[in-house]
Amino acid sequence: MTDCDVAVIGGGVIGVAAARALAERGARVVLLERGDVCSGASYGNAGWVSPSHGTPLPAPGVVRQALRWLFDPDSPFYVKPRADLELARWLLAFLRASTAARAAETMRLNRELIVASLREYEKLGAELGDDFGFAQRGLVVACESDEGLTKARHELEALRGLGGEGSVLTADELRAAVPSASPSLRGGVRFPEDAHLDPERLVRALARRAEALGARIETGQEVLALERVGRRIARVVATRGDFRADHVVLAAGAWSPAVAAGLGLRLPVQAAKGYSVTVRCSPGAVAEPVLLFEAKVAVTPLGDRLRFAGTLELAGLDLRVNARRVSAILRGVERFLPGASGSARLETWRGLRPLCPDDRPMIGRPRSVENLVIATGHGMSGISQGPATGRLVAELCSGARPSFPLEPFSPDRFA
Repeated sequence: MTDCDVAVIGGGVIGVAAARALAERGARVVLLERGDVCSGASYGNAGWVSPSHGTPLPAPGVVRQALRWLFDPDSPFYVKPRADLELARWLLAFLRASTAARAAETMRLNRELIVASLREYEKLGAELGDDFGFAQRGLVVACESDEGLTKARHELEALRGLGGEGSVLTADELRAAVPSASPSLRGGVRFPEDAHLDPERLVRALARRAEALGARIETGQEVLALERVGRRIARVVATRGDFRADHVVLAAGAWSPAVAAGLGLRLPVQAAKGYSVTVRCSPGAVAEPVLLFEAKVAVTPLGDRLRFAGTLELAGLDLRVNARRVSAILRGVERFLPGASGSARLETWRGLRPLCPDDRPMIGRPRSVENLVIATGHGMSGISQGPATGRLVAELCSGARPSFPLEPFSPDRFA
């Protein structure tokens, strides 16, 4: 059996950010990943660090829209019909979180985490160099309807109430910012604080840095069980050896509930499948990230590549590619950016993002297990919130005072 200070379960952005932050504090860290580093949801996402993060999924207006979308396979938010008690409980908690007050609180909390991560990314840029393509060029929201433009302006006003910045764009100003935009677009909003990066390069750079600081990363190591004695985890049982750790960090993304279940913990996290299509393009074809508002598609420039990411599909731990979802993304791109999706396709990707019913992550210790720290449920904001979450995990494991109040992110909040 291998002894360590901290065993981190999960090799996505949350796990490697935690491993790096822990190793930086001098902890003996072992990270266990069932596949390869960055082989899950952290690989092919949009790569946004977005303090303009708008209205959370559960909100009064969003729920009305979502109810129209839920069972439409072509919609941006789709629930695959299935007999699943955990899904039913999750949807009920989603509805309970859909009040104006709770949505406003979640928007504030998520923004604070993202702003903290943005500061961490600036430090990482100095530490890692240009290893992960970080650029703070802002974000343009493009709207094709007057209704969409009105909603985008309302989100801007809500953001300003939290100290954020942004400006409304006329149709001409939108086309000046995004020359490839369709002439039919009505206008948009620009958020200057937002940044973007290459998510695969980021996670791999963080993993290399963690190893340079002394962390041990073991890939192909699936955690089979967490053996508990009283209120503590006594042993981590994995496919290629067992581990004894003072602290265990559960950052296994959409697989976290299955790992936690053996401890008697129920984590209301659903696997939210997202898709992306990456195409070849001329460098600078799109200068800054663009959100196609009504289509709910994120467009990210990655050097000589362009990535279109979107959709949210609750279908359980199902990694099959749904061609209708991919086609819906590409149709949205064609409406907003004619011709952009016709470039040479390099990759079609899907990944399972861990989504809590109130659209805020779980970060903290559950009351019933003293040496467990849970860090999951970041939904579509894993890249945006990763470095701040990693720092919070390191603070918890080292006994330091957390730099954020963690009660709103408590894993016990749904009990």
